[in-house]
Amino acid sequence: MNWNERLSGWHKSSYTHWEENACVEVGTDGDLVGIRDTKQRELPPEVRPVLVVPAAGFAALLTHLSG
Repeated sequence: MNWNERLSGWHKSSYTHWEENACVEVGTDGDLVGIRDTKQRELPPEVRPVLVVPAAGFAALLTHLSG
């Protein structure tokens, strides 16, 4: 099983920039968060890149960016 299949609840960021097609999606699996580019949705799941980070690290990043 690959990350695209293992992670669930994939949803687009609320900060999506539609004019430039600049979208990211976020999915979760317990203590992990996956981030992927929507522009690569046509790639097969087994090769579509996903950045996977600990949920605590992702939460810290969001806190830092909103500060």
